[in-house]
Order: sequence, then structure tokens, then C-alpha cells
Amino acid sequence: MRRTTRVVATIALTAAAVAYLIWKIDLGQTIDVLVDADPWWFALSIAIMVGTVPFMALRWKWLLAAQRVQESLPWLTRAYFVSYTAGQILPTSIGGDAARIVESSRRHPGRTADMTAIVLLERGLGGVATLILGAAGFLLALGRYDIGAYLWLEGAFVAGAFVLIFLFFARSARPLLRRVRPLLVRLRLERPLRAFYEGVHHYRGHMRLLLWLLVFTTAVQAVRVLSIWAAAKAVGIGLEPRLYFVMGPLFFLVLLVPFTLNGFAVREAFFVSFLGSAGVPADSAFAAGFLYFLVTVALALPGGVILLREGVRGGAGRRVEESGV
Repeated sequence: MRRTTRVVATIALTAAAVAYLIWKIDLGQTIDVLVDADPWWFALSIAIMVGTVPFMALRWKWLLAAQRVQESLPWLTRAYFVSYTAGQILPTSIGGDAARIVESSRRHPGRTADMTAIVLLERGLGGVATLILGAAGFLLALGRYDIGAYLWLEGAFVAGAFVLIFLFFARSARPLLRRVRPLLVRLRLERPLRAFYEGVHHYRGHMRLLLWLLVFTTAVQAVRVLSIWAAAKAVGIGLEPRLYFVMGPLFFLVLLVPFTLNGFAVREAFFVSFLGSAGVPADSAFAAGFLYFLVTVALALPGGVILLREGVRGGAGRRVEESGV
């Protein structure tokens, strides 16, 4: 029943997003905007996203090292690219995270809980970093753009982030967590959630590392926000970069939630709604969202090539074994 409800909700949300886009845009004008898009700005958007992947992998490496797990940066970068490929098939960023958890757990048997905690903590750091950027963007955009509704949404994300930080890292939260333990036991969630909690809570003794990683992640996310600005510039949207430091964090946070398959329609609807509030025509805003979708596809291509090559090599290896050579 739970799965049926989720499927129905996903279909309903996708249909609502598609209906909103049909209502807002003129398909013919949108196609004209896309045809006239500047390929160099589009290429810059792709280069920004691809170029930041090794830095994301480096963050993952540092978190693993704090748990006494040693991994090479090339393999972690490879796993990140593969996760982006998985994210094209599975729901949004969650699918990519699941792929990284599975792959790292296979390389380190018996440490699935630790691998899960590390990947989700890394995702949490990314979320907090985007909120910091959003707060900075709000200050930069204050009085210049009418985006008040989105600031309320951002405030809700900030409050949620502080609650999670308190639950995972404050010792004073333990009595509260003990109160909900009986409910988790009845739901058969106590053991996996406890293992996950202990994996994340381990980093309480590495606060200097976490603070450094937060600064590092904020810098990387700031560069990644510029990929949205470049995609918008490609279709002739001339807004200042400062606005995208409000839009980008919210956009990244929205895509963390598995609303639809790979954010289909929700991504474009967000572009149309947010940029529309800043005075951008719906057709141009949709075109920017569609170009950014193509950026994510380009980001997934290296992982697809990696999986194809590994599949070919694996198949060749199996054929050799079967032939007895």
C-alpha cells in the first residue's frame, strides 16, 4: 500500500508540474529560444559541473579516512560519475547516493552502516552548505527581486537542518531519542537507524574536520551554482549572478527530494516559477531549465562510459574463464 501511495503521489505531482508548464509556456517560442542558445555558455555550464566532481570525491575521501577507511581518489571520482549515471534512472540524487553506498559497501564488507552514514553525512554537509549560500544570496538580493515566497521555503530548510544537527550531534538529544525507541522497535526500524546514528555521531569527535569540510563544500557549491547562471546565460537571460545564489541552493535542495524520476518536470517548473518571479519570460526560463537538464545528462555520460567499459572487460574475463584459457 505504501508503494502504491508513493507511485500515485509521484504520478500526480508529475502531472501537476507538466500541466503548469503547458499553461505557462509557448512551445514554439521555447524551441526558438533553444535553437538560438549560445553553445559556449552551455559548454561552460557542463565544464563547471564536471570539473567539480573530483573535489566532491575528495570530500568523500576525507570522511572515509576519519573512519579509518582508505580509498583512492581516482576510484572515488569514478564512483561519483557512476552515481550520476544512476541518478538518471533512479529518483533524483537519492538514487545516486544509493549507488555509492552499494559500491563502497561491496569494497568494505561488514561496514554497510558506516558507508551509509558517511554518504548521507556527506549529503547533509552539502545541504547545510547550500543553506549557507542561500542565506548569503538572500542578503545579496534583498530589495532587488520579489522572491519572498521562496525565502520562506528556504527558512524551513534551515530550521530542518538545525533540528537534524541537534539530533545527531548533541548529547542532550539522547533522552528524546530514547523516548521514540519503542516506536522504532515496533516499526522494525530501530536497528538500522541506530547503526546509522552511531555512524554519523562518530564524527562528533571530528568537529574540526566537519567545519573544514563545511567551508570546502560551501566553496564547491558556490562554483556549482554558477553552472545554473551559465545555462541561463546560454538562452539570453541576463540576470546578475547574485540571484542564482538564492535560486541555486533552493533548486539543489528541491532535487534532493525524490518527487519524480530524475526531477522530470519539477526541475523545469521550478525554473519557470523562480525566474518568473524575477521577471523572466516563461519560455526563456523553461529553456534554461531544459538546458540544465542536458547538463545533468552530460554529467552522467562519463559514468555510462565507465560502466560500459567495465561491462565489456567483465564479459571478456568471463569468456576467458569459461574457455579454460
